[in-house]
Amino acid sequence: MTILVREFTAADAEAVAEVRRSAVPHMVCTGEAVAWEAASAPPGERLRWLVAEEAGRITGCADAGLRFDSAEPGQAFLHTAVRPQARGRGAGAALVVAAEQYLTGLGARVVHTWVADDGRSPAFAARHGYERRRRARFLGLDLATAELPPLPPESPPGVELRPTSAFAADPRPLYEADVECVADEPGEVTLASTPYEDWYRLDWERPDLDHELSTVALVDGEVAAYSLARTDGRERYGSAMTGTRRAYRGRGLAKLAKLASLHRARTRGYLLAFTGNDAANIPMLKINEWLGYRPAADEWRYAKEL
Repeated sequence: MTILVREFTAADAEAVAEVRRSAVPHMVCTGEAVAWEAASAPPGERLRWLVAEEAGRITGCADAGLRFDSAEPGQAFLHTAVRPQARGRGAGAALVVAAEQYLTGLGARVVHTWVADDGRSPAFAARHGYERRRRARFLGLDLATAELPPLPPESPPGVELRPTSAFAADPRPLYEADVECVADEPGEVTLASTPYEDWYRLDWERPDLDHELSTVALVDGEVAAYSLARTDGRERYGSAMTGTRRAYRGRGLAKLAKLASLHRARTRGYLLAFTGNDAANIPMLKINEWLGYRPAADEWRYAKEL
């Protein structure tokens, strides 16, 4: 069957979201979010989306660009997804070749990607010259049946829980907390601090970020910890980022914020919750285990020098 690789258009958004959900079932992804990501990427990222078509149907997709948030020059990303029933027919390979040609033209030196530990994808990555780096894990929680730990009847002295919607007039305190926490996330790329304007547009204004479920823990009025939630508006809840500022760590505040968010998600009718953690992020893995999350799938960070 002939495979056509072409550039993404806004009309492809829902089909691309379906591809991503089928390839990575533990991801919260909507057509609205895909269209927004394609249209809202910062200029420095030089983002390009590609789709693979077979007989007029989109069976694969890829997004590639430069890591504008990296402090190291020449760092790039490439994420490829193919419908499970269409694998082995060449769509993934065609997307990788086209995306790598594009990145080479941008002067990229190293390409980073995520590869599912599914017994098949690692071999595909190795054939294309990618080398295994860090391990990460998807965790899942059945909100419909899980016994969530109960919320304490009262917050600790001086602690207040509020949704991020309460910061709509001025989210800069959340930005400052996020910059500090992201800088401490384990990873192999040294991150540069994201300017507030970019953070506001790329994080705060995401259409799938639920500002009523995303929760902030304040200590004496100061942002101390937070847990952000993305949803599909139907049944799936995904943790986007959970963190605690350095001065407040060790007090269980991130755990409290995420627990409160999950309880509200269940009340709102969400059935499945997913999160992902680097294998070296032991504190967050312990929090998620305490919350009731269980391993759902593993994936690996792979990289290739162009």
